[in-house]
Amino acid sequence: MEYLTTVEMSKKWGITSRRIGVLCVEGRIEGVIKKGKTWLIPSDSEKPCDARVRSGKYIKTDSNS
Repeated sequence: MEYLTTVEMSKKWGITSRRIGVLCVEGRIEGVIKKGKTWLIPSDSEKPCDARVRSGKYIKTDSNS
């Protein structure tokens, strides 16, 4: 199995390497291995969905309240 670093995956997925590191720590990417200070991610891993955003639903606030 081929592994990629967070920097290599950031180019593939179009997100920052820091964000990928956070996803690894949270356990949201399957099959990751931490070797020293480096995360090794299987090259065939799928990009997890962004749980920080609620699919286009925004909370409307009333400024008069």
